[in-house]
Amino acid sequence: MANEKVISFDLKADFAFFKKPDFNEGLQLSYNMLHKPALLGILGAIIGLEGYKQKGAFPQYYQLLKVLAVGIEPLQHERGNYQKTSVKYTNGVGYANSDGTLLIEEMMLVKPAYRCYLQLDCTNETEAKLYEYLVDGKCEFIPYLGKNEFQAWLENIQEWSAEPVIDESVFSINSLFIKEGSLRNQRVEAELAFAFEDTGEFGTFSYFERLPISFNEILFQYQLIDFIFTDWKLRPESKVSSLYQLNAGNQQKIIQFF
Repeated sequence: MANEKVISFDLKADFAFFKKPDFNEGLQLSYNMLHKPALLGILGAIIGLEGYKQKGAFPQYYQLLKVLAVGIEPLQHERGNYQKTSVKYTNGVGYANSDGTLLIEEMMLVKPAYRCYLQLDCTNETEAKLYEYLVDGKCEFIPYLGKNEFQAWLENIQEWSAEPVIDESVFSINSLFIKEGSLRNQRVEAELAFAFEDTGEFGTFSYFERLPISFNEILFQYQLIDFIFTDWKLRPESKVSSLYQLNAGNQQKIIQFF
């Protein structure tokens, strides 16, 4: 439909810090992958939506964009991983030092890059504005990856045609995708069938990470879910939902939107 657009852009920075809520002895860890709540914050910054203003209330950008379907494809990675480094610093704020100097070590990602895909409904005022800003290369606020000193660059804006994947042949997924399957002994097992003899090709890696996908709106905590990123080819019986075949010129991608 004319009012539905699929658009992508590449998001890059020298450093990133997607803070995990759990940390130990002053060591603050980062997620390796860009996750959906962080991406929604970046999209909100692009079109000038308000951030956190009041305790116990979700920010404007999350309220308006939480239903947006996105896909995330890691770029310039090493088998799904990004180089990491750490920095140590002293928190000199008075309330943080009431019982002694607070020393913090923070892990950062080095030169992360992601291609972000959006399914936009341009009959929606917010999504139409987001489409306009991305196509025109405009931003109301400077986007950053986790911390405001880690300024991000947006480039390579592309529009795609999209169709649900219904092909019965082997396939590979270019993006992160949700690990789906049955709950067995409190462990989620993805029902994936990797292709071997069908193609004679072998993948080189499978990367797994438990990432935020939304917020628990009662507890105000991340809602976490298991994701996979792999270059293995999958057989048709593999159970992966919401897959789309994207086409732009001579480029073809299979992306999961979530």
